[in-house]
Amino acid sequence: MTKNLDTKFNGKSVLVTGGMGFIGSTMAIRLAKAGAKVTLLDAMVPGYGGNEFNISPVKDEVRVNYCDIRDENAVNYLVRNQDYVFHLAGQVCHLMSLTNPFPDISINIHGTAIVMEALRKFNPEAIVVYTGTRGQYGSAVSFPVNEEAPTNPKGIYEISNLTAEKIIKVYNDVHHVRSVLLRLSNIYGPRSQMLSSRFGVANWFVRVAMDNEQIQVFGDGSILRDFCYVDDTVDAILQSAITPGAYGEIFNVGSDIPVSFLELVKTIIDVAKKGTWKFAEFSAERKAQEPGDFYSDISKIERIVGWRPTTSLTDGLAQTVEFYDQNRDQYWEKKDQAQIAEAQKLAPAAKK
Repeated sequence: MTKNLDTKFNGKSVLVTGGMGFIGSTMAIRLAKAGAKVTLLDAMVPGYGGNEFNISPVKDEVRVNYCDIRDENAVNYLVRNQDYVFHLAGQVCHLMSLTNPFPDISINIHGTAIVMEALRKFNPEAIVVYTGTRGQYGSAVSFPVNEEAPTNPKGIYEISNLTAEKIIKVYNDVHHVRSVLLRLSNIYGPRSQMLSSRFGVANWFVRVAMDNEQIQVFGDGSILRDFCYVDDTVDAILQSAITPGAYGEIFNVGSDIPVSFLELVKTIIDVAKKGTWKFAEFSAERKAQEPGDFYSDISKIERIVGWRPTTSLTDGLAQTVEFYDQNRDQYWEKKDQAQIAEAQKLAPAAKK
């Protein structure tokens, strides 16, 4: 975090929903070290990445409230007196929404409405940052994809994120709850869940390589994505929160350097010094929601917020491998088969 960010958040009260998860916990550590008064809201549903070890560097410096964003009374209480609310909690598995759309509707749409209504009633001066997904665009019609591109989501998960974004935009425009709306691309790095392949392809490939197993590359491996390291992502979220010109705006958060899946896999194997790979056919469920190539145009957030990622894919993967090498037993080696099965049942809640 830059000195400017340290100064801006020092002494500020901050609420992070989904705060024990991948991005939320990384943000919590940054904010606590910057001197912020941090409260984390998390339902800790099994299998979705909430992990008390994630916040171990600052566990005595943050407050954790174990509750659900759909708990109106809890949310009404927790938003009071917060300077910033970072809304990261949600159902984040697009595959699950193919067979069970109701968690997306309940958590991502209803839950977001509860958060925003609580802010309208009890703390309209707070600044809100919401993290949606690049999946809100659906299949790209031109590259790189900018914020003016059409939004044609391919699943209920992506539709629910787009709906949540629009709800927050209404509260910004009509009720004047200042908000920033982010569409995250493929985020990877330390503190992600590592029990299921359904959340974050890059991190799952890291696990497979570190276990010296074979990574399956779907299709011919030529599909393009942009990958953004989690520390860069947190910088984007925090910098947008303190930029008045960003309020009410939508921004892509990703990388403008497209990488093929085959290149990603080869880089992971090279960095981990383990693992192999092979081509594989798409499963029916993955094929149904595969949007094809996607990489972000990040010129808008660079122009208005002054952010762009600084971590190369190789460096980010090296830091990711190093973290899991040191802390593997906190993420998968001590997790028994029952826990893995539970993770893959996809219980109806998650955090980003």
